[in-house]
Amino acid sequence: MVDVLALVEARLRTALGEPDARAAVTFLGTDRVEVLRFQDDSQDGTVVRYATLGMSAQPMSDPTAMLADPVAGPRAELVLSVRGGLADTDKVLRPLAVLAASPQVEGVVVAPGASLDVGEPLWPGAPFTSVLVAEPGGLVEDLELDAPLDPVRFLPLLPMTPNEAAWKRVHGAQALQERWLTNGTDLRDSSRRSVPLD
Repeated sequence: MVDVLALVEARLRTALGEPDARAAVTFLGTDRVEVLRFQDDSQDGTVVRYATLGMSAQPMSDPTAMLADPVAGPRAELVLSVRGGLADTDKVLRPLAVLAASPQVEGVVVAPGASLDVGEPLWPGAPFTSVLVAEPGGLVEDLELDAPLDPVRFLPLLPMTPNEAAWKRVHGAQALQERWLTNGTDLRDSSRRSVPLD
């Protein structure tokens, strides 16, 4: 059996560099989930990226299926990017691990366009309690696995304020992303305000 997580970590290192920290979280009845932290220093300042490692060990299965297929099914890891030094974003490790464990715990399939809510601020003082799952393929390319295994997709997470999350439920993910784009919203700003939604 192929070691999916070793391949996933290698892909993350290729795309994001060497992680400068990692933490592991284990929930009762689930596999261990690690969160790796990567720092990207550029002219715009430091961007900190958090990537889960462990969610893709098992395929996500349709919650309506009687039996989960141990091989076939979508696989994914989560990636969150924020500007460094503006907030204590390292406290996002546990909420990220909770989201990564949700397919095993709750039987959900995490896919682009979905909202994931942790029910508390993503980090201390954060104006966000939920994230929008964005389309993969930009920052970290999909990792192809040998058939019959599905590829691992690296899903970017975009923090949403409660107002944005409520607006998205009515108007949809595409409309919210267009609203962010139109307003030039810096989605990596860890303390940004809600985009105008009138």
